[in-house]
Amino acid sequence: MNWLIRWNARSLASQFFIMGGLVSLGAMFVIGLIVTHLIEDAVIHNSGAATALYVDSVVAPLLPDMQTESLLDEGSAQALDETLGQGALGRRLVSFKLWRRDGTILYSNDKELVGKTFPVDGKLAQAFAGSLVARYEVASDPESAEERSLGRALMEIYNPVLQPWSGEAVAVLEFYETAEGLEDSLARARLWSWLAVAGLTAIFFLALSILVFRGSHTIEVQREALKARVDELSALLAENRGLQRRLQLSSQRAAALNETYLRSIGADLHDGPAQHIAYASLRLDSNLLVDATIQPETREKELAWIRSSLAEAMKEIRDICKGLVLPQIERASITEIVKRVVEAHQEKTGTTVDTTIDEDDPELAPALKICIYRFIQEALNNAYRHGGGVEQAVSATSRGGGVRVEVSDRGEGFDPTQVRSASLGLVGLKERIDSLGGEFDIRTGEGGTTVIMTFAPMEVEE
Repeated sequence: MNWLIRWNARSLASQFFIMGGLVSLGAMFVIGLIVTHLIEDAVIHNSGAATALYVDSVVAPLLPDMQTESLLDEGSAQALDETLGQGALGRRLVSFKLWRRDGTILYSNDKELVGKTFPVDGKLAQAFAGSLVARYEVASDPESAEERSLGRALMEIYNPVLQPWSGEAVAVLEFYETAEGLEDSLARARLWSWLAVAGLTAIFFLALSILVFRGSHTIEVQREALKARVDELSALLAENRGLQRRLQLSSQRAAALNETYLRSIGADLHDGPAQHIAYASLRLDSNLLVDATIQPETREKELAWIRSSLAEAMKEIRDICKGLVLPQIERASITEIVKRVVEAHQEKTGTTVDTTIDEDDPELAPALKICIYRFIQEALNNAYRHGGGVEQAVSATSRGGGVRVEVSDRGEGFDPTQVRSASLGLVGLKERIDSLGGEFDIRTGEGGTTVIMTFAPMEVEE
């Protein structure tokens, strides 16, 4: 089966060239044999017919009436001996026989054969049926021992002797001639017939090969293009599957983070404003406010404590709301987004942030603008809470639709492997960026921390 595998691995053109070449050679051989045989038969028959006509024109007048089917009389035999033994006819003819229908030789230049009877073979029977028979071969008949002793091919001709008034064959003239030049004629006929068959077969095969090679080349080009397309689609399918898995994980993480955010907000409300409001509520039930005997100064002081607790609760509620509600950034540029979040951070923390912005005013999706805002906001908050807000810096670059934002500080740094998976800050940033097809990176050490968000141009253009 290895040969079949190797054969199938070949191109269609190569398979056609091999198989077509073998078939063409076989067809050329068969057609050549047939054509050569037909041409040889035609040449031999025409040559024999010409010789038979010549011999018949010379010999027939010397023959008596053959209806008696007896041996030739002495006068006719002598006339034939003189005619066949001299002149051009004598030089061409090797032997001569006159046959009767029953296979008896009525006359022969070999006198020992006269009167003998031999089996009627197919050639003799065909001649008595009225057909001229011509063969070019080494004599093999029983009565042709002398011709066979020459050891070379001779022209053997059987010419029927016909009655003029009925057309019936009454005898057959058999003679062998040297057929000088016939072998050369046959050789030329064979050569030209083989050359013609080989040339036509080669032209036909080459013409088909050109068409097949062109078609095979077109098929190979289309096959390569199709293979490249299939590989591309396979790669896209694998990428889509990967994105689908990332999307599923991001959705799961987003749901978990939303719950964590809600718990965080609930904890902030419970630990902050709720405590102040509960404190104020308790003070409202104090006897200092309802006892008429209490001094107005004491009552006023109690009310001041209540007002202070409620004011503190309102301030914390506003701070929480301010962190949840984004400013209008759908139509804002990257420069405006960075300035807004940096200014809000500086006002809240009282720290300074070094800002560097380089943009070509790209068209960004609203989701990406929100991601930029939250990324800088969360990164600055982490830099302030964990790095002490030392030398905070924000760098934003946008070229050709690609976005790169870096937030850094010169704090003590931390070990990224120690970050809990339930942490809202870094995990939330990474999940948000991954869900939009971007890349998130952290570089931290003793010299400080840098968080990086990157979006390639094709990922962010809308």
